[in-house]
Amino acid sequence: MDKIRATHELHQRRLSRNVGLGIVLVLFIGIVYGLTIAKVGTDPNDELGAEWAAGQERAAK
Repeated sequence: MDKIRATHELHQRRLSRNVGLGIVLVLFIGIVYGLTIAKVGTDPNDELGAEWAAGQERAAK
């Protein structure tokens, strides 16, 4: 009789592939979130944003 194994090799490969894909998706979401916060968080009226806004105006001329 063949012995029934609880986890097949195919299941192990799928699990590692799914974990890898999950990590990639989490990193991608983190990058998009970070870029969104950086873009939305720039206020041209505060001290830090004033330099950025002035640089944008100079670049546009």
